[in-house]
Amino acid sequence: MSDPSNPAAFDELIHAPLRLRICASLALVQWAEFAQLRDALGVADSVLSKHLKQLVDARYAHVERFTKGGRSHARVALTVEGRRAYVGHVAALRAMLEQEM
Repeated sequence: MSDPSNPAAFDELIHAPLRLRICASLALVQWAEFAQLRDALGVADSVLSKHLKQLVDARYAHVERFTKGGRSHARVALTVEGRRAYVGHVAALRAMLEQEM
């Protein structure tokens, strides 16, 4: 997990390709409906659920379930901690790239 005292911190949990894409997608919005996120990422419900569970367990994401039009839905958001970890991870990746150049 990221170190709050160091804004540029590599985060192995976020670094997994699909979790990185999830965080990148959620960083742009306040909330995303599960189905929209699934479709945007092009993955199955079970795959997205598995990766979201890891982010939720790390307190990086929050899933809220609700009913709309008589149907069950879920929406997903990054938590403050998750947003901080994502921004720190991206900063760490950028720092690595700068060292390489």
